[in-house]
Amino acid sequence: MAEAIHNLAVILKNHPQPQNDAEFLLVKQTRPPKFNDEEYDSYVDSDIWDLPSTQLNLLDGNSESPIVVEGAQSINLTNFDLHSALTKVLEQVGFEVTDGGEWKFWKYVEEAEFGPGLPVHTVFIMGKLLAGDRNLQERCKWMSVQSCLSWLLEVKPSSDRVGPLTVVGLVNDSIQPADQKVPSILRHQEYPPGVKLVPIGSKTAKPFHTTNLIIFAPENVSNESENNSFVACGDALIVDPGCRSEFHEELQKIVAALPRKLVVFVTHHHRDHVDGLSIVQKCNPSATLLVHENTMRRIGKGDWSLGYTSVSGAEDICIGGQQLRVIFAPGHTDGHMALLHMSTHSLIVGDHCVGQGSAILDITSGGNMTQYFQTTYKFMELSPHTLIPMHGRVNLWPKHMLCGYLKNRRSRETSILKAIENGAETLFDIVAEVYSEFDRSVWIPAASNVRLHVEHLAEQDKLPKAFSIQKFQKTCGLYFLARWTWAYLSKGLQLNYQKLWTSKLFVAGAVASFAVLYSINKFSAK
Repeated sequence: MAEAIHNLAVILKNHPQPQNDAEFLLVKQTRPPKFNDEEYDSYVDSDIWDLPSTQLNLLDGNSESPIVVEGAQSINLTNFDLHSALTKVLEQVGFEVTDGGEWKFWKYVEEAEFGPGLPVHTVFIMGKLLAGDRNLQERCKWMSVQSCLSWLLEVKPSSDRVGPLTVVGLVNDSIQPADQKVPSILRHQEYPPGVKLVPIGSKTAKPFHTTNLIIFAPENVSNESENNSFVACGDALIVDPGCRSEFHEELQKIVAALPRKLVVFVTHHHRDHVDGLSIVQKCNPSATLLVHENTMRRIGKGDWSLGYTSVSGAEDICIGGQQLRVIFAPGHTDGHMALLHMSTHSLIVGDHCVGQGSAILDITSGGNMTQYFQTTYKFMELSPHTLIPMHGRVNLWPKHMLCGYLKNRRSRETSILKAIENGAETLFDIVAEVYSEFDRSVWIPAASNVRLHVEHLAEQDKLPKAFSIQKFQKTCGLYFLARWTWAYLSKGLQLNYQKLWTSKLFVAGAVASFAVLYSINKFSAK
């Protein structure tokens, strides 16, 4: 039980109105806190409506929950405090726990391991408002699967959205047969409908350990793919097959289960995004690879030796009649690309965004802070309904997340400028001051971003006149590494010395204590 967090999601029906039995209650989700900044707070995500839910905790000791749920088989609900969870859920919709009843188990969904924290498994139960919806709050709405689908698949800019619990708990089951394209050993998530995320182990950087393989495989293939305006057409698409070798067998099964007319899209060249390309090529040599020219130059022949189609942004792809638009998104690398699924307005962002924290820009592959800011604003102008990173969970508040990135980057840049104004002239001096509270092991990757921030400040003409960008750049190679190595080792030696000194003090203290006790006992004996 400790290997996951559990949530309870409740599908509430209106008991006195059986004619509306297809409807269930959704709650407007709480927005993230504002930034208290006029610019950032001007970017507002549309409302999300989802099933009422709350965390489901284990019962204390030998206590029992008075709530009875019929039909639970895949999970033992007697271990959980259902009463407290249901009380919180019904409070969200303006009712008390006694206003609901006829509880039945609906399904148990185990979340894929997106990381870096524990997965969140969800128990779905269905019940009824016994006395009707007389006290229904404004932040609640009755919806059906069909009305949810119209919101999900006929997206309009800034229109209201349906959250993942509704989709995973109700919508997906109603529109498609059981999915056989992903091996059962691999947990995956489908949100929005038709967009499958399969986190697979990869050689990525901490705190993550997986890369999300994105799969589009529409069940009903349309003839729209014959339109000559598309840069590529296919019956299925995968994005960033970057799994480690021990997962190549699972990747091969996925590719083998997909239609032969397959399109492969790569956001950038890093190993955790292309390590499975050779398996895709081996399993389906006729697959079409879409990639930016700068990325293709860095992909080895051992990964992909066949032809490819170069994309630079603004091209359209047709997958089973569904349209996706290629977005040039430099910043992380100079060939970094994103992909917008037009019908759901979901934006696959590569490594521009990650599920937790932010990504390091790759200065060795054209990483650029100015372009990073430009791409971030470009993404916000698209007003996506969801952001799909290649590491971590789907983000439901895209504009808020992107503004958070801008705020954090600018805050870091302000700290860097302050360090320079205080006299720091070398890369090491700036990193040492700005990251003084961080472990020195992170100074190496941090140095890459600091260099890009300094270049960005220079482009904006914000650096002090006395600061020489040429001299600074000369300190970014071996000079930095030499000083960092000495600082890192000296810190380690200092810690070891402190540990040794502490150990000596402990031993000396123990000996002294023993001597005192011995003396006391000796004199007591007399």
